[in-house]
Amino acid sequence: MTADRADRRSTDDHGHDIIDPLYVGIVTVSSSRAAEADPDDPGGDTVQECFESEGHEVQERVLVRDDYSSIRTAVRGLVARQDIDIVCTTGGTGVTADDVSPEATSSLFERELPGFGELFRSLSWDEVGTRAMASRATAGIAVDTPVFCLPGSTSACQTACEQLIVPEAPHLAGLATRHRAGATDQTLADYDE
Repeated sequence: MTADRADRRSTDDHGHDIIDPLYVGIVTVSSSRAAEADPDDPGGDTVQECFESEGHEVQERVLVRDDYSSIRTAVRGLVARQDIDIVCTTGGTGVTADDVSPEATSSLFERELPGFGELFRSLSWDEVGTRAMASRATAGIAVDTPVFCLPGSTSACQTACEQLIVPEAPHLAGLATRHRAGATDQTLADYDE
């Protein structure tokens, strides 16, 4: 059973709002995997392992094809849920015609987090060199929920989660919902399409 967000809200050693443990939603974007009866999902598995190793809980995993509407609908459904504090997508951040995860997710953003993409590409430079420029990883806040749009490779998911997202996500989720502390959570009906 999940604990109410208010019961998981506290402050860290610096007095910053945090939510811990986090309840996580993961969307894997892959047309080829979505067409399989029993697909593997190494990117989604990596994201889940990174969060769970730090005591957070994955509440939902969704697999969708590389399609703007499918991605947007999946992310929109997760950010509207009261039992989801953060959403990560994996896959569809490259430069092919069907790589539309950044466009589909950012269409929901109320506020962008440009520093995430910048830092991720900087870290990726150390791993893949100039190919880092082809990553369109992005992040933002949608319905008071941090959303991170990651590449599909396991190494990219691990780098993003271990070095950037998981360490900062409790604070980001706390800040994004600070104005709602003591108020009721938004519902999908409250969120303007």
